[in-house]
Amino acid sequence: MVMVAVGVYARLMKHAAALACLAVDPAILLIVVGVLMFLLTFCGCIGSLRENICLLQTFSLCLTIVFLLQLAAGILGFVFSDKARGKVSEIINNAIVHYRDDLDLQNLIDFGQKKFSCCGGISYRDWSQNMYFNCSEDNPSRERCSVPYSCCLPTPNQAVINTMCGQGMQALDYLEASKVIYTNGCIDKLVNWIHSNLFLLGGVALGLAIPQLVGILLSQVLVNQIKDQIKLQLYNQQHRADPWY
Repeated sequence: MVMVAVGVYARLMKHAAALACLAVDPAILLIVVGVLMFLLTFCGCIGSLRENICLLQTFSLCLTIVFLLQLAAGILGFVFSDKARGKVSEIINNAIVHYRDDLDLQNLIDFGQKKFSCCGGISYRDWSQNMYFNCSEDNPSRERCSVPYSCCLPTPNQAVINTMCGQGMQALDYLEASKVIYTNGCIDKLVNWIHSNLFLLGGVALGLAIPQLVGILLSQVLVNQIKDQIKLQLYNQQHRADPWY
C-alpha cells in the first residue's frame, strides 16, 4: 500500500513528459508492482489462514510465473547483451536530451556521472544533444558547448561546488578536456561495473529467488496437507455412517 501511495503521489505531482525518456514511468511501475504485491500476498495470507486451496494454488501459480519471468529476463539479457546495451544507450541519450526538464531526472543523472566517474553516454560530447549544451553557433544558451558540473574532476578540499566548471569543455579535444572533466562515457563504465560485480548481482538474484521458491514449496505442501485432511474427513464420515463397519 505504501508503494501504491508513493506511486500515485509521484504520478500526480510529476509531469509525465519529463520522465518520458525512461523505459518505464517509475510512478506507474510503483503502482502496478504495489497492486500486484498486495493481491499476491492477500491470496497467500488468506489462503493459508482459511485453508483455501483455490487461493493457495493461485498464490503458488503467480509466484511461479514471477520466478520464471525473472529467470527469462536474466537469460535474455545475457544472450542479447548487445541489444540490451543498445537499449541502455538509447535511454541514456534520451535522458541527456531531457536533462533540464525535471529536477529529479537531473539529480539522477548527476548522481550517476559522479558515482561512475563518467560523462555522457559514449563520451562527453554526447551532451551536445541537449538544447542547452549544444555547440551550434546559433545556440544562445550560456551553457553552450559545456557539460554539467557532475562531469568535472573532484577538487580536494573544495568548500563550494563550482557549477560552471564544465564551461566550454566540448570545444576542447580529448586530452585537454580530460584535465578538467571525465571524458569516458557512462555506458562503458556501467558495463565494467556489472562485470566486476557479477558475484554481488548473482547474490541479489539468489536472494530474490530463494524466498519465492520457498513460498512455492510451502504453499504446495500446505495444499497437499489440506487435501489429505479432506480425504480423511470424508473417509471418517463414510465409515461413521456405516453401523456394521
